[in-house]
Amino acid sequence: MVRAGSADTLRSVSTPARTPALTGLPLHRGHLLSVVAAVTLLATACGPTDQGPERPGVSGTERELSFEGGGFTVGATFTTPPDGAPEGVPGALIISGSGPTDRDGNSPPRPEADTNLNLSRVLGAAGVATLRYDKLGSGDPESWDDRVEDALEETVDPHVFDAQMAAAYAALIEQPEVDPERTIVVGHSEGALFALRAHEVLDGADPALVLAAPPGTRMLDVIDRQLSEQVRTAEAQDAFEEADAVRMLSDTRAARAWIRAGRELTEDDATGPFTPQDQDYLAWIDAFDPPELAGDLDPDTPVLVLWGDEDAQIEREEVDRLMGGLEQAERVDLAGVDHVLREYDDSPGAAALDADRAFSPEVAPAVTEFVDGLW
Repeated sequence: MVRAGSADTLRSVSTPARTPALTGLPLHRGHLLSVVAAVTLLATACGPTDQGPERPGVSGTERELSFEGGGFTVGATFTTPPDGAPEGVPGALIISGSGPTDRDGNSPPRPEADTNLNLSRVLGAAGVATLRYDKLGSGDPESWDDRVEDALEETVDPHVFDAQMAAAYAALIEQPEVDPERTIVVGHSEGALFALRAHEVLDGADPALVLAAPPGTRMLDVIDRQLSEQVRTAEAQDAFEEADAVRMLSDTRAARAWIRAGRELTEDDATGPFTPQDQDYLAWIDAFDPPELAGDLDPDTPVLVLWGDEDAQIEREEVDRLMGGLEQAERVDLAGVDHVLREYDDSPGAAALDADRAFSPEVAPAVTEFVDGLW
């Protein structure tokens, strides 16, 4: 399944950067969710439009790569830090969050988040080369071949995303500038679940991990909470009636129970934002409980957890739960920062657009200190 409706995207009129965004949802969500999207996306048309804040870190030297992964051609950007080393530099693989989130961390409803790009720049300043890639269903549709177009019309084997992560990691360590013995896997949002499984998916690899805005509970529970908060926000703004809100949330919870029970969904079922095409992926990703994944790590695996205390997609209690399985991990809570690691301000007249809000200045020192302590 390819989730064409991005999580980490929707924002409300009154508090655009902070209203929860739905995680891992499909393109065809039905009328009610379309209303929610229409209300929330109004926020992207307001706010300052100046040049915007200075980007973090350094740009480095970029080159485009492509490789086969999961039966598809994967496009990627490899970036080397300004100062290399004869013996090679550490390398980091950056994995996007849910939905059609591209190599830079952007999706159609949130095209200027640049989460992955900014993390790449921060890592570059810390002396780390990076590879970020367009997973299946993301990136420029003009670059998709017939295989991708056909796949997006069907239910996709979720293991394709594991295969693409593994192919991207292999491409990273094949680069001559990278020391393959010093690697990091960076996962943002849902990407953190892939990072937590890197030691299983990547053949013989044991990378350090950076988990940015990671979920701390099962994915269908995260979706339920996010949807509940977003629907109630839209209801409060008179986007639709209370009865419609109740029906949508009831349908979603019924579908969650059916998916977990292995009942096959049909087009005739009332399933809230879910569709039968999503079922395989949702059942697969929901089976991973983050603290259990964390508990399966080698106790010596270095882990850095980054979370913004204005993150409306992932709550503090969820990160607390994850940390229960990461007793040796370092956690940095970023003050006044949202889900895409940008500064959040809800005062009147404050910037609403991602491009007008600074990437958290607390990320760079946290990442640099972590990297400096690895090797």
